[in-house]
Amino acid sequence: MKIKDFRKGMYHGMPIGLGYLSVSFGFGIMAVKSGLTTLVAALISASNLTSAGQAAGVGIIAAGGTLIEMALVQFTINLRYSLMALSLSQKLDKSFTLPHKLLASFGITDEIFAVSAGRKEKLTPWYMYGMILVAFTGWVTGTVLGASAGQLLPQSVSAALSIMLYGMFIAIIVPPARKERSILVVIVIAALISILFRYLITVVSGGFAVIISALAASSAGALLFPVKGEEESE
Repeated sequence: MKIKDFRKGMYHGMPIGLGYLSVSFGFGIMAVKSGLTTLVAALISASNLTSAGQAAGVGIIAAGGTLIEMALVQFTINLRYSLMALSLSQKLDKSFTLPHKLLASFGITDEIFAVSAGRKEKLTPWYMYGMILVAFTGWVTGTVLGASAGQLLPQSVSAALSIMLYGMFIAIIVPPARKERSILVVIVIAALISILFRYLITVVSGGFAVIISALAASSAGALLFPVKGEEESE
């Protein structure tokens, strides 16, 4: 049963791994262009597995930011994974003991959560391990390839390929923004605040600018588009 679940997890993780291979290629290029070595870039991907968090982290490193900035940025960006883990905890098989939960929690990403949440069957540890292994391999391999290519390819080619990571972010936010006006408004607010910090309020470091933009946009969204409770919706 463990082998069967593991293989099924790997099978379901194949599209995720292939997607991560191409996206992390862009992160690898961005990392070496920021002054990091291929080994350091690979270690970052192997120990984090979070595209947005890694991109923000490399930016803070390149700008000489503080550890406090780094911690706050990572907390703000990656807090959603805690919510995803809480949601998936309702779908876990009884064989999911605490050690399994701690190990599997490392590999929860947006895509892995989406696939896991869509399954009707209970989630077993070995199914999650199979899916996480394929995604992890694709992410780290793509980072190494991108970092290596960034050191060998001409500057013009590297610069063109480095926008792949930002293309992924756009691909993530555009579909929900087209469906929900509230999401579009929050995205626009966050973008406008970021522009203010980039060109007008330059005394604020990049790390804190990300934190303030995210919190301000989220707060504005909560005020403008409050979620109705069950009693109100009735």
